[in-house]
Amino acid sequence: MQLLAGKVAVVTGAGGGIGRGHAKLLSQEGARVVVNDIDPAAAAETVTLITDGGGTATANTANLASWAGGEAAVQEAIDTYGRLDVLVNNAGVLRDAMSFNMTEDDWDTVIDVHLKGHMSTCRAAARHWRERGKAGDTPNGRIVNTASESGLFGQAGQANYAAAKAGIISMTIVIARELKKYGVTANVVCPRALTRMTASMPGAEDYMQGPEWDPDNIAPLVCFLASDAAADVSGQVFVMWGTRVHLMQGWQRVHTLDRGDSDRERGRWTPEELVERKDEIFAGHRTKIPYMGFGE
Repeated sequence: MQLLAGKVAVVTGAGGGIGRGHAKLLSQEGARVVVNDIDPAAAAETVTLITDGGGTATANTANLASWAGGEAAVQEAIDTYGRLDVLVNNAGVLRDAMSFNMTEDDWDTVIDVHLKGHMSTCRAAARHWRERGKAGDTPNGRIVNTASESGLFGQAGQANYAAAKAGIISMTIVIARELKKYGVTANVVCPRALTRMTASMPGAEDYMQGPEWDPDNIAPLVCFLASDAAADVSGQVFVMWGTRVHLMQGWQRVHTLDRGDSDRERGRWTPEELVERKDEIFAGHRTKIPYMGFGE
């Protein structure tokens, strides 16, 4: 039995790498797929791979870095297949630079493609599902967004990329809250895989060798999250590579310093008091800046 039989999906950045793997497996599991990629030849190649395998797919080359582009990708699914059930956002670029060398274009390009590109399609999909919900339908929509460990932990040289990916995570949690009443879920996958994008990072191609780093490894988790079996999974963040699926959790309170009830009438803390009680603020919980490198 196919996990996604009869579903309609949009996959962005599906002209190659991880996105192509998503589109292919979604199709194999029964979904009709809109393959979005800004490169027409790459999108067409993915469509051919799907149709040659007996699936159904159509290409879309909308630039998602605008509301209009996101709407065009979603509308392609509605016009071609009658509705949208699954949105998988994967499109992305890198413009790595240290913060003191980063140009405004480096910043804007990455934020536009990743953060705005995810939001443009999410907004259009949410409007579609909300309209269906108001009409009495239960859309059971699924959103799977792509972030990165850089957005969770911060990678030197990627202030733009990390900010965009962290924004995607927070945005997805908000969307999960907003769309719950319509039966829509929204989750995040942070993949590790060797792709054209990651291969551009120094040392990546040498380190990421073997089947563990195959970009197709990520697609099974995406298919699960896109299915009816994951109707009770929303607002979650996963890191995945190889055979590992890691469930992540965000910021949590780890310690509280309070002067106590007897001191509260004194009003706010003074800087000097905080200096004196510096060790008590952290109480052994000082956040460590994690190392992020291919050898970890």
